[in-house]
Amino acid sequence: MNRKIRNLIEQLGEAIHETVAESDQIAGVVRNIRAEGFEVMLVLEATIGLNEATPEAAETLPAETPGSGPFTPQDLNFLSSLRIRVNEESNSSDTTDKPEDAD
Repeated sequence: MNRKIRNLIEQLGEAIHETVAESDQIAGVVRNIRAEGFEVMLVLEATIGLNEATPEAAETLPAETPGSGPFTPQDLNFLSSLRIRVNEESNSSDTTDKPEDAD
């Protein structure tokens, strides 16, 4: 795997971490658990799988078909649950919109 892909995967991991760390919903639940007298240790594991796109695979679906891009509807739903928005209009390598309040 080349350096650019490794860098992009690292960026994805950092974006997921930041999203979870900044989640008001998660922070609220953690506070509630602590209020019940428990300490919380949250460990998340993300498995990122990559399949190299082939020209033949790109030709199998029309361009306007939902899910014909790099993300399936299930991918988009999962990313949305992590508060990661995908710019579906752009085909650039930077397809996620960073939340405005995140640094």
